Amino acid sequence: MSIHSTAIVDSCAKVPASCSIGPYCVVGADVELGENCELISHVVIHGPTRIGNNNRIFPFAALGTEPQDISYRGEPTRLEIGDDNVIREYVTINRGTNKGGGTTKIGSHILIMAYTHVGHDCQIGDHAMLVNAATLAGHVTVEEYAVVGALCPVHQFVRIGAHAYIGGGTTITQDVLPFSMTSAVRDVHAFSFNKVGLERRGFSKERIKQLHHAYKILLASKLNTSQALEKLKSETERSEDVELLIRFIEQAQRGVIK
Repeated sequence: MSIHSTAIVDSCAKVPASCSIGPYCVVGADVELGENCELISHVVIHGPTRIGNNNRIFPFAALGTEPQDISYRGEPTRLEIGDDNVIREYVTINRGTNKGGGTTKIGSHILIMAYTHVGHDCQIGDHAMLVNAATLAGHVTVEEYAVVGALCPVHQFVRIGAHAYIGGGTTITQDVLPFSMTSAVRDVHAFSFNKVGLERRGFSKERIKQLHHAYKILLASKLNTSQALEKLKSETERSEDVELLIRFIEQAQRGVIK
């Protein structure tokens, strides 16, 4: 067994010899690890918690901590985690509550990215993905292969259907249909160029004038992007800044915001 000298492992914890526990980890009583688990460093696991085989847990994750529920009174509720999961930095996963069934359950083959929170009594299906800073309130169900995008808050008792995809920054307050793509409405556009910033960086009036002209063609004309590019390229006197702008647009693989 590889346990760093600075790690604290309770004598009641069950840790197979195949596991690796890195610097400054804390593994409490009533914690059971499966084979070949790796706690990289600064990981805290409270019990009762059972973790399956081949899990990698990154620094500053806190697993099996008490539920954030004002009705919780110290009952011995549980966290169960399956096999072959990756749990990244600063992830927090709380144990269940008696009123919610007593167990928070994470399946297998799941990627939980940095800063994600999984609240009490959540049920996460196999092969799901929780992207950076996804925030699940209590009693949330995420079915198999569903993806919860970055910075998505999910209301308590909501279900995310199997194979659903939720775009980043979307607030979820109702159940998400299986196989669906769900995303907040986005009305993002470029409304001008950064004149003040460029002046502060020492751009000359002539450079700013030429960029202003290029942006008028891109944003204020009735031309589409391809037509605007052709017009800019047809002009004989183009500055290096405008050339850079043209190259940037031509190299875009997902289009540009206008």
